[in-house]
Amino acid sequence: MPRQSSFRAIAAMAVLGAALWTRSAPGAKPKTVLIGHDKAVTCLAFAPDGQTLASGSKDGTVRLWDPATGKERFVLPGHPRMVVAVAFSPDGKTLASTADDKDIRLWNVSTGKEAGRLRGHKDEVRSVAFAPDGKTLASGSGDYTVKLWDMPGGKLRATLIGHTGEVNTVALAPGGKILASAGWDKTIRLWDVRAGKVKSVLKGHTEMVRSVVLSQSGRVLASAGKDGTIKLWNPNTGKLEATLRGHAGLVRTLAFAPGGKILASGGKDRTLRLWDVQTQRPKRVLKTEEVPVLAVAFAPDGKTLALGSTDKQVQLWDTVQLLPRKSGALNQGNQ
Repeated sequence: MPRQSSFRAIAAMAVLGAALWTRSAPGAKPKTVLIGHDKAVTCLAFAPDGQTLASGSKDGTVRLWDPATGKERFVLPGHPRMVVAVAFSPDGKTLASTADDKDIRLWNVSTGKEAGRLRGHKDEVRSVAFAPDGKTLASGSGDYTVKLWDMPGGKLRATLIGHTGEVNTVALAPGGKILASAGWDKTIRLWDVRAGKVKSVLKGHTEMVRSVVLSQSGRVLASAGKDGTIKLWNPNTGKLEATLRGHAGLVRTLAFAPGGKILASGGKDRTLRLWDVQTQRPKRVLKTEEVPVLAVAFAPDGKTLALGSTDKQVQLWDTVQLLPRKSGALNQGNQ
């Protein structure tokens, strides 16, 4: 039986979490705090229907939660080390996860059971992403390569070679034809998925790139990393459109809200920043002196922002509280 979270413990930790975050944002507090991980929460992903949240941790487990109730559905054990990435298939039936090893694990979301493993990388797998049609899974690794896998069978289709450093992050455009990857060589590479060839190499970061994300429409690519900046690119032309400054040190995680008008970022400087993509200015900055932000994810309806940090918690924030409705930022536009 899956271990259920204690609502009493959740309530107590929610008070603590609120105290940490309201020092610079009076009145702001998470609506729910999910307790269960024994170590830092390193990665997050919502299922496409928004009814399940996956979290990965340094404790080597993946946990599946009901974000509406805060209840823990399953604990997915088996990773020997820190879990670094989680991704749901478009139908929400399969979860892919990776840790500090060479395997990609596939899980049955409805049962919490392992459904298979993909092997082929020669070093740890840092990132995974499904194509919108669910037929392709992309993975980036410390072996400097990106691999494309045919799903659901898991057959290796192609190995994309070009990076001159470890690949930290991969993201697929909405149409599934373009793949973005980035890592320690300070570049973002845009690949033609069908041809398996590089379309363009984006240069601008002065340190390693930790995260890349594409907006829902695929018109904006955001990247961030160790140089403390967030860069916005036009993935069709490869042109750098803007550089967002404000973080001090490593920016570890990025997430676009549905509609693409808001970008969330978190990092080593212990801040969560919500940026207006059009004006390129922060709309909200939440600060804490205690916990670096390691992971952020928006629910598909844009109403909830999940946040993972070194304090072992998963915090669920009401985006209306963070961004009042009058801002008109969420679920509008098509960036």
